[in-house]
Amino acid sequence: MKNLKRILTLSILLVLVVEYSNAQEIVLNKYKFGEGLGFSGKDNNYKMEISGYLQPYTESKKYLDNDDATSYNRMRMRRARLQFSGSSKKEKISYRLQFDLTGGDESDTPVGSLVYDAWIGYDLTKRIKLTFGQKATSTDNRELGMRSSTLQLVERSPVSAAFASVREFGFFAESTYKVSKQSYIKPEFAITNGDGLNVFGKDHGGLKYGGRIDYLPFGLFNNFGQYRQADLERELTPKFVIGANYSYNVGISDRRGSQSGTILYLDNQNNELLPDYLKYGIDFLFKYRGFSLLGEYVNASARVPSGITKYIRDNGSIDTFVLDVDVKSRMMLGNGYNIQGGYVFKNLFSIDGRFSYLQPETYSYLNNARYYNRSHFYSLGITKYLARNYGAKIQLDCTYINAKSGSLDINKKPIAGNEFITRLITTISF
Repeated sequence: MKNLKRILTLSILLVLVVEYSNAQEIVLNKYKFGEGLGFSGKDNNYKMEISGYLQPYTESKKYLDNDDATSYNRMRMRRARLQFSGSSKKEKISYRLQFDLTGGDESDTPVGSLVYDAWIGYDLTKRIKLTFGQKATSTDNRELGMRSSTLQLVERSPVSAAFASVREFGFFAESTYKVSKQSYIKPEFAITNGDGLNVFGKDHGGLKYGGRIDYLPFGLFNNFGQYRQADLERELTPKFVIGANYSYNVGISDRRGSQSGTILYLDNQNNELLPDYLKYGIDFLFKYRGFSLLGEYVNASARVPSGITKYIRDNGSIDTFVLDVDVKSRMMLGNGYNIQGGYVFKNLFSIDGRFSYLQPETYSYLNNARYYNRSHFYSLGITKYLARNYGAKIQLDCTYINAKSGSLDINKKPIAGNEFITRLITTISF
């Protein structure tokens, strides 16, 4: 699957959608703060929405029980998203194009491109939707299926940061089946490039295969509540979803299959030979009258081919001494779980808490002394919603982190104690 064909195909399909919209008389719908600008054809067949949000962000980090009394601070624009989406009921087509003007991803890593979502979907039946393009993958933990502007706490959990691939390019299928008076099953499948987002160069390794299945015993959530964290809708009846996900990535060229070509290995004939990455998890979400509870477990492991004998250094040179443990030590391997909950009061204040735990394999990049090698994460936050939706909010949270023996600070100096991080973020949507 060539990248040029991907770009051309998406461009042609999106142009066709736009051309179709031009053929209709378009009217502006009634505006609701934080819900975007909505347009529709007079026959209500075609709908389009322009939305987005800004998130100014401040962080202060302090190392405890250490000789270093410095507070390390930074201020920046965490996210600046702009999204175009639409659908045509008669033609059974939908699409989305989303940009982030900061150039960073959900794990706070520069991605070097503005494009986040670029896909077009087709409703094969009333229950089955097929999608082609770049989008969030269902093979990640549940939190990654929730929009960044709807997070309960300032940042996503350490479990998401450690194991998620976030967005990928490929084919996706999703469906919804009603199995009783109230209960639903929602299976999803994906075949993707397995190299993360915006892969415009060479594809390394093979494809990634995976999916998710969700079970909702008490009916569907209101107003897409399954994909939003806090219970701003204040569900009048208990709503619950439990799900499992699985993926197998054939040949990854980075730490977890979220980038392309950053870590490459060779066999004796200098042919590219890469390790496989297997990941599975289980998660749930519960909401009722302002209370919400989210739980997630993720396990990631690797299969390293015995034929790997070399690796390519950052400077392009080749090292001929490679062991199985050397390969695994560059990958995000191990398991972790996350439990978080909160309550939204009627005055639109919310109190939220989270506990996360990471347990790396014996040989894993999660043991890296500077960036990881942390096990327990305790967070407490407060949020003020300025409207009964996600149009605007102010969030403050504090996180206490257990740094294991041998951990280093950002200056590569040993940490005698633990860490304390305070974060403040403001979300403004339109």
